[in-house]
Amino acid sequence: MNTTDWRIVVMGVSGCGKSTVGEKLAVALAARFIDGDSLHPEANKNLMAAGIPLNDENRWPWLDLVAEALADSAGSASAGTGISGTVVACSALKRSYRDRILAGAPNTFFIHLAGSRELLAKRMSSRGSHFMPLSLLDSQLATLEPLASDEPGATFDIALPMDTIVEKALAELALAERALDR
Repeated sequence: MNTTDWRIVVMGVSGCGKSTVGEKLAVALAARFIDGDSLHPEANKNLMAAGIPLNDENRWPWLDLVAEALADSAGSASAGTGISGTVVACSALKRSYRDRILAGAPNTFFIHLAGSRELLAKRMSSRGSHFMPLSLLDSQLATLEPLASDEPGATFDIALPMDTIVEKALAELALAERALDR
């Protein structure tokens, strides 16, 4: 993997480990990492902190910013390796959201982190100050449209150790790169 300008979204509901996996994946690829939460307008964060689920109208501008960040991977090249790209942690819960991202950042690869409600709730309950309350987990799970087989990406079980998920994701990316080189 030395010539690909990676555009990767680590996706899933809150508490699945998007930021942790995304950061580790970015390090392994010598790419930049962006936590999609940092791209949310303050109004969105305030809604979620108040326990109010975002609707599509709240999400569209945010998803456009995610796509912009992915498309603008200039400056993320790692000196001497030829590897560049961007990894963004972003829920990307619906197919239409992923399609919106792909429209602005073609060739994006999605890493879907999936797991049981119980494990997700445990993780959310154990983290410190985060604007996303546990009360919105069921809303996110109801909204989630798992990554479909015709979408560019792969799904991983969050019960696996984070390092194992990253290793498996790197293997999937290598396969995707070989397919692009054909």
